[in-house]
Amino acid sequence: MHPQTRYGHFIATVEIFTGMSFLAVMTGLIFARFSRPRARFIFAKNPVVTVHQGQPTLMIRMANERNNTISQATARLWLARMETTAEGSKYRRFYELLLDRREHPLFMLSWSLIHVIDETSPLYRVTPVDLAAADGLLTLNVGGVDDNSAQYLHARRLYNHQDIRWNYRYRDITSFSERGTLVIDYSLIDESMPQ
Repeated sequence: MHPQTRYGHFIATVEIFTGMSFLAVMTGLIFARFSRPRARFIFAKNPVVTVHQGQPTLMIRMANERNNTISQATARLWLARMETTAEGSKYRRFYELLLDRREHPLFMLSWSLIHVIDETSPLYRVTPVDLAAADGLLTLNVGGVDDNSAQYLHARRLYNHQDIRWNYRYRDITSFSERGTLVIDYSLIDESMPQ
């Protein structure tokens, strides 16, 4: 079976072109959707406020669950809280919490994000009661390049003010095997203890 007229040839050409284009686009979209790697970052369930290097510090621990390296890893931490203007209007305001090390050249194992609570910090002299009254919320954004696929990975974690453990510190998750290699116990990533 084949077209007999020029009009039939034109209709068949348009139909073939449309069908091939639709098939190519759908194949590309499906491949892009299912071939994209997912970030497998493990975040501690609770941030802690502890004393580090003699200063009060907010810490969040995370780890890379993949067997490969994440290059050019970056992290940004934000504090969101409700504030009242002079006119009495309430709105949510975001403050970036400066991290001691916001970039990691080779994120392979674990990474402790550290924010020093000094005079420049939005958390300076803030108590748990103050943070609860302001409905405080921490937003952590992490991203980096997967070395195997060369694609950008990103993940986000939200912490409510009830999740923060004040005057706690994380339990050490690293140890050395009998062969002298560094071992990380991911099951301890959420473990913290009173300071």
